[in-house]
Amino acid sequence: MTLRAKVLTVSDSASAGERVDGAGPAVVGRLIEADYEIVEQRLVSDGVEVVASALRELAVGFAGLIVTTGGTGFAPRDLTPEATASVIEREAPGFAEVMRATSPFGALSRGRCGILGESLILNTPGSPRAALECLEAVAPLLSHALRLLVGTSDPHPPEIGGTTAISSMGPTS
Repeated sequence: MTLRAKVLTVSDSASAGERVDGAGPAVVGRLIEADYEIVEQRLVSDGVEVVASALRELAVGFAGLIVTTGGTGFAPRDLTPEATASVIEREAPGFAEVMRATSPFGALSRGRCGILGESLILNTPGSPRAALECLEAVAPLLSHALRLLVGTSDPHPPEIGGTTAISSMGPTS
């Protein structure tokens, strides 16, 4: 399975041309280093509907990782988590918890993670350093999570974190 990714930067100032987006390109670079095929990179302003709309568009017919940067803090226009919550079908809170645990400043990020179709959406902060720290924190989990999401991963026995469906069959001879 080829690992594919899309990156969405959420920033009023970058979308208005008032500052250069550093986090989006940093995330793209790191994903390329990890052998992801970058399918799309997009920049939008803050706001629930604009971000939700972009996430829906990015997920249509896409099996892979969608990483957002920006809009996860406490500022009034930081609404990426709300937009994400409005479109995901299932939450993946463990990813957000692991990402927040990477730094003492992690508590200032309200980022959410979840599943939309066959896409795993991760909200990361708008700071390039924080976005990369968050991505690095979950990087070892991503390939397996994406394979599970599209049904191409081998099931695991329960003793290593798999499903009980396999162990319910009893021991094999």
